[in-house]
Amino acid sequence: MTDAESKPQVSGTTPEETNKTEGNLPPLNIFLHWCKGCNICIAYCPNKVLEPDRDGKPILAHPEKCTQCAICWLHCPDFAITSNYK
Repeated sequence: MTDAESKPQVSGTTPEETNKTEGNLPPLNIFLHWCKGCNICIAYCPNKVLEPDRDGKPILAHPEKCTQCAICWLHCPDFAITSNYK
């Protein structure tokens, strides 16, 4: 499999347009083993995409609402959130 075949196909030129992919990848990666559970990402998310799990760490509760605004991963002090979009 080549690199092009393994990556999801993304269309659009703005975050709002690239909200969906032709694959099964969620819009965000959350590395829970890096996260200390400060919930800054949850507090700053304008679309309330993230919610705390039973341990108080963020989970992607509403991926369809994610606009890739970058607020959650830019404010994360642990660099525990990344985007699946380039």
